[in-house]
Amino acid sequence: MLLALDLSTAHGSIAVVNGDDVLFRSSFQSERSHNAQVFAPLREALAAAGNELTGVVIGNGPGSYTGVRIAIAAAQGIALSRNIWCVGWSSLTAPDLDAPSNYAIIGDARRQSFYIASVKNDRILSDLEIVSADVARESTADCGIWYTFDAKPPLGLPLLSAKPDAAKLAKIVQSLPASELATLITQPLIPHYLAEAFITLPKRPAHTPTP
Repeated sequence: MLLALDLSTAHGSIAVVNGDDVLFRSSFQSERSHNAQVFAPLREALAAAGNELTGVVIGNGPGSYTGVRIAIAAAQGIALSRNIWCVGWSSLTAPDLDAPSNYAIIGDARRQSFYIASVKNDRILSDLEIVSADVARESTADCGIWYTFDAKPPLGLPLLSAKPDAAKLAKIVQSLPASELATLITQPLIPHYLAEAFITLPKRPAHTPTP
């Protein structure tokens, strides 16, 4: 039995899944306060799972850095208290629509850039590609199914709007081969960054008082 949560977008999603059965499902909308809204449905999810929970799955984005970090903290707390494992899986592989096995997805990467990804059989085919607005328009003009998790389709493009679905995340992870899951469990939970984290360094060494 798995508990899954995705807070990578303004649409929060929590679910408890056991095989094909979804024992609990909850969602909520929040622009900047996932930490204020996630804990009530999370308590309900844990109550639905009882003592049968074996693992926790989080959608690691890309998306809201704060939301993904909250999901990571919650997953690690649950896993530690119950002595179970927790893993991350790409949010982009779990749209709440009846998606085909192959599709593409596009989202706003800020600073006039956009990310593009291809998904096949619940997996990202390669690293996300960060492109300009012109390249984004050209790419989505190609044949195929294109999704976006953004609240508004980027550049006004004719895309299918979707949201990450926690229950689908759980079902993807529970279907992984045992060897792949074992490897995934050993990996740290980190957000799926669109770019390297920017760290500001001090312009000059801090002043050290004279003893």
